[in-house]
Amino acid sequence: MATDGIFVRVLGDHGPFSTMGKSIGYQVTIGQSSFLVDCGSPLFQQIGGHGLKDIKGLIITHSHDDHKRWFTDLALFSLYSPDVPHRLPIMTTAVIDQELRIASGPALNTSLSSDSKMVVDLAYDDYVEYRPLGPRPKYRITGATPNQGGASLLVVDRNGTPVGPERAKIVISSKNGQPRLLMKDPQYGEWIEPETFYPFSSEFFYESECNIYRDPSGFTIEAINAPVWHGVPSIGLRFSTATESLVFSGDTAHDTVLWQTLHSEKRPQRLNCTPDEFERAAVLHGDINDYVERIWSAERYHEAMAAFDNGIVIHDIATRRSVVHTDYRNLEKTTLRSDKTILTHSPDKMTSEWALSRAEKIFCIRGAAFFEKVDDSLQPMNADIYHKERGRYFVGYKNPDGATTVFENDGILNLGGTWEWENGRELYKIDLYEDIAGQYLPVLNDEQSSRYTIRPDGRVELVVFGDQGSQGTVIEDQRVRLSGINSEKQFETRSNGATE
Repeated sequence: MATDGIFVRVLGDHGPFSTMGKSIGYQVTIGQSSFLVDCGSPLFQQIGGHGLKDIKGLIITHSHDDHKRWFTDLALFSLYSPDVPHRLPIMTTAVIDQELRIASGPALNTSLSSDSKMVVDLAYDDYVEYRPLGPRPKYRITGATPNQGGASLLVVDRNGTPVGPERAKIVISSKNGQPRLLMKDPQYGEWIEPETFYPFSSEFFYESECNIYRDPSGFTIEAINAPVWHGVPSIGLRFSTATESLVFSGDTAHDTVLWQTLHSEKRPQRLNCTPDEFERAAVLHGDINDYVERIWSAERYHEAMAAFDNGIVIHDIATRRSVVHTDYRNLEKTTLRSDKTILTHSPDKMTSEWALSRAEKIFCIRGAAFFEKVDDSLQPMNADIYHKERGRYFVGYKNPDGATTVFENDGILNLGGTWEWENGRELYKIDLYEDIAGQYLPVLNDEQSSRYTIRPDGRVELVVFGDQGSQGTVIEDQRVRLSGINSEKQFETRSNGATE
């Protein structure tokens, strides 16, 4: 299948603690098909009801609110909007879908009847059409914990046959009362937590049907879990055409040194009973980490190391001390390449030598390269520095005589400022430009008396305010000159075989 590429509109790329107000969300378009990846951003404001009704699927990577904040609103919209003829199509794993069912209960479980005369019960499936993405596990916990009433918990296989304690156990957390599955891996002969130990390709724990979405026009969407290390059940995604591969890594701590430890380290068990009592027990109470002997399998490690080969990656980033995201200082410990990666989920203020995303930017993946779509052209992302601050976006190009200095402090880059960790070792000078709708313009020296505005024709006007009123001047975009190469005008005619 030949395509014009994979287009990614960044709806939101800030985390839950951002002052910018737009959490995580993307619109991925291939040909005539559009999908949402997560729904943490204000979708009704950005896409609108008419646009949302044409979305072919909502893919949820995990159940943190900054990734699913508008989920119940989308479900209610699909049920009650008069011109939406279908339920909300949800694509995710069975585990994440179950979490969505539980979390959305208060908003979706009851409503009024069609004549408004009764309070009626509704099911999750009245709102949602669930389409599994990723394989289903062969083993699961069934039943209810004693404090919930009903039957005791059991581990069963896909046929409903109970699995004995010599092969599987249930650990009920002393922190939150939730049951987690503990299994004995037949290859290692060690006790492991299967949801974290195995990649989706594992024939021991997962069914062979991977539930890859195959669009009639020829592209595919696949869930991946090997490189995704975030704590809560999470997935990454791979969109593939005949000539393009786009990977959303998902929120993750991407660190190959850490990954090496996770799969190679044998951990001693910390039993609170005798070994014989442990072997006979079907249900345990406490911390599952007291019983797990290895976190990752070698199979998962090797898959994680190869997960981003031959693809463009959209990858979350943090600046310091994040245990559930990739620290900017650790990018050298990842398998990522700067020319193949767009960093996202970044803090409000950040300086990076890797390309940064921003809400409302549109990226295009063509062959083995990525570009930014600006009006009718595809522009390279080849600045030396990308900088975000106070909702604004800047780029920098190295110049020994430049007016702006790039500093490094404990592996974190900055342009100087008032935070205690800023400044540090001077790296180099740059010329700094402000990105306005994808156009690179000189940085304003006096922001109180001047500002940039975007005209209806797409050109940018510098408006200067004075005692006698305001005066506007059209400012020419410097991007093509700064990039040093010609932009791809009329991108729809570009060859699909873009090379590195």
